Amino acid sequence: MPQSPPAAIVANQHIYSDYYDEEFVRAIDENVLQLLDRVWFRSELVGFLENYPQRNNPDRPLIFCSNHSGMAFPWDAIVALAHLYRTVPRPNDMLRPLSAPLLSQSVLMNPFLLPNFWKRAGCVDATTLNFETMMYYNDYNLMLYPEGVPGIGKGFNRKYQLQRLASSIVRLSIQHKTDLVLFSTVNGEYLNPGAYSFEWINKWVRKIGIPFLPVTWLLIGIILQPWVFYMAFPAKLTFVLGSRLRPADWTDRPFEELTREDFVALTERVQGQMQQELNDAVAKHGQKPYRWGELWQRMKENWHFFPFFLPPFWPLLFHEFARGYAKYGPKYRLRLSGFGTTLRLIWRNPFVLSFFIPVLGLIPVAIRGYRKHRIGEKLPGQG
Repeated sequence: MPQSPPAAIVANQHIYSDYYDEEFVRAIDENVLQLLDRVWFRSELVGFLENYPQRNNPDRPLIFCSNHSGMAFPWDAIVALAHLYRTVPRPNDMLRPLSAPLLSQSVLMNPFLLPNFWKRAGCVDATTLNFETMMYYNDYNLMLYPEGVPGIGKGFNRKYQLQRLASSIVRLSIQHKTDLVLFSTVNGEYLNPGAYSFEWINKWVRKIGIPFLPVTWLLIGIILQPWVFYMAFPAKLTFVLGSRLRPADWTDRPFEELTREDFVALTERVQGQMQQELNDAVAKHGQKPYRWGELWQRMKENWHFFPFFLPPFWPLLFHEFARGYAKYGPKYRLRLSGFGTTLRLIWRNPFVLSFFIPVLGLIPVAIRGYRKHRIGEKLPGQG
């Protein structure tokens, strides 16, 4: 018989539906993300389709865990979720992600300043209470990046080096008798290559709601063209399904008797396995992160969508989609055809010009990005 949730969990179950809009997810994938993925990111799922993981405990979701891509805007997570959304066998195989609260505490950390983008797409703030709540509601599986903010703040000199994992993945896996499913994100480190990290700088920029500041020549680009803040190089994103782990089998002690030290030791074992599988995946799929020939071929095949698959035009895509979806709803279809379309979309979305104005464009971007922010606000259940 499934365990009944505590009162605090029942009171918190609203997190699942506060912002989530399943039609928004479908529509932005069909109108925007499929084009970017097909041409720019060319993502590949390795091992998922042949044997998609099914729950060992039907009353609890599986916990999918992957490495973060350091020093890059989280396009790797967006692309992974969108690709899986298109391909999972059944609706409840889909993943609902737990994401760093910093992503939702200011509009700036949403793609091109679209308010509540992450939460409308299904993300839930990664707090202890929210994680525990999601374990009791199994309409979806869960997706985590257990390195947390340190994972996206690691510099290029530490690429593919896992940072310390949150022990909550092991604790809740054992408590709820559900498996961990590992997968490796390969080539995501090359979305923003050559960017380095200094903790004393990151400590200060977190105070303004930015999880890290990549020290790179692109900082000059952000000043001259603010859209570069969301820039991604055309890395071929590859997601490699790894092992299923059952930490409950690694101990003979009841859950109630396990100490924090026990959970930390078990988590280190998970990290060792995850690091080895990541190393193997990089050796097999990460030696040519850009695949320039394939990129050029995809561009030629999709030439009628030029130039909208190029990063400078992504602000227009996202803003025009948001405008059309707000006006016409889920049936809205974004039509793209040449430079004439560019002028039409700019006319409809004049704010987008701010992303292209050197220096002064940062002012309206900052005003909109920090309006009604919740930076520094402690969320319920946040450690």
